[in-house]
Amino acid sequence: MLGACHLSTGDIFRAAKSLKPCDCGPAVAEALEAMRRGELVVDNTIIAMVRERTRCLRCGGGFLLDGFPRTVGQAEALDAMLGESGIRLDGVLSYEMNIQEIVNRLSGRRTCAACKAVYHVTGRPPRKSGICDACRGELIQREDDRPESIRVRMQAYEENTRPLATYYAAQGSLIPVPATGTPEDILDRTLHLLVDRQ
Repeated sequence: MLGACHLSTGDIFRAAKSLKPCDCGPAVAEALEAMRRGELVVDNTIIAMVRERTRCLRCGGGFLLDGFPRTVGQAEALDAMLGESGIRLDGVLSYEMNIQEIVNRLSGRRTCAACKAVYHVTGRPPRKSGICDACRGELIQREDDRPESIRVRMQAYEENTRPLATYYAAQGSLIPVPATGTPEDILDRTLHLLVDRQ
């Protein structure tokens, strides 16, 4: 819709799991090995994964980073990468919502195992329960969308990621976005806030 390159570290991890080891870049291979051991992927590995994809940062339509940076150390590394390429960061979106609403939204998400279409049990249900409208594939709940997993992620967010709001607010880059309403409402609100910054 906007022509921007979407770089999601989560998508990189999910896609990499189905690759042969020889098809992974060094940083992705290192990240997958850490995940196999049940460890968190360290900042240096995440930063190297993004650096392996810096062509996305030069996309003519701009770029949207999803899942990166998650720590102040990663943000500082991103600043350095952008500086090396002469790229300016227009803004950092911070979607604001209370924890119970986050749990309700994410735990209701269902993804098609075949075509990866996304539904929600109440907000955007498929025509037939458990079946993808697009390809008739089975709808599944991702492991990280279970309520207990979400709460663990939110605890990690508060400890590691919340300081990013302070970091980017100090730079004048933070754009808080109330995340209430439909996805269309939130997108419209986001676009208006971005346009207002131009």
